[in-house]
Parts: sequence; C-alpha cells; structure tokens
Amino acid sequence: MSLSLILSLPRQPSTVTCSRLVLAALLSLTDATEECRHELAVIMTEACTNAVMHSTPGSAVDINVTVDDGWCVLEVGNRGHTGRREPMRLPTDALRIGGRGLPLMASFADTMAFLPTAAGHVRLQITKRLSARNADPGP
Repeated sequence: MSLSLILSLPRQPSTVTCSRLVLAALLSLTDATEECRHELAVIMTEACTNAVMHSTPGSAVDINVTVDDGWCVLEVGNRGHTGRREPMRLPTDALRIGGRGLPLMASFADTMAFLPTAAGHVRLQITKRLSARNADPGP
C-alpha cells in the first residue's frame, strides 16, 4: 500500500498538534505497530516544533509524508536556517532546556538528514521502517 499527504500549515503552535493528528490518521491505515506509530508521532512533534520555533515569522511549515513498501518518509520544511554544523548529540547538562529534539528524533529514525534547499529554507527528511503487527499470532 502506498500513501502520501502534503500539508502547508501556518507557523503557529497548533500546527504541531494538527500534524501529529493527521499523521496518526494516515498511519491507522497501515499495519504499523502501536510503538512504531508512537515513535513517528514523537518525530513529527519534534520536527514541527523545531520548524515553528526556528522559522521566519509569517511563514508556513511544509510537511510531506509518504508511506510505501514498509517505510515512512517524513519531510518537514520551513523558511529559516539550521545553523547546525556539528553532529547531533544530546546535551550534557541535564537541566538545560532545548537542544534535545534532533538527537531524540535521530534515536527513533532509521535515517535523518537536512536536505539541500534554496537559500533561506530548511528541509529535514526522516525515514523510519514500519514495524508491522503480526497478522497471525499463531497457536
């Protein structure tokens, strides 16, 4: 089964919730496990939160989701800059606020990368293998 969706949502906090709910509806059409769907929801939440927080005011958050051949590909884009040059690592200060989203997403994803885009745009692509529920639980 091949599924896809494209969203362009306003740069506001409700975009995070909306994107997560739409993703959940799309994934409900697959045989992905609850754990896998939860991990993808966390990834979508973090990616959209970053886009809302770091994008240019008044811009949109662009989301593409494709499910095909047992894989889910999420792409979240916005106008802004990553500013990242170093590898993604968890912050060492346990009390620090922020800086955990990218490493958290990477821990759930199979691959994650910033894609080349036009100047002033950011596009993050995350791929995750869908863990399927066992259709035949056996005796």
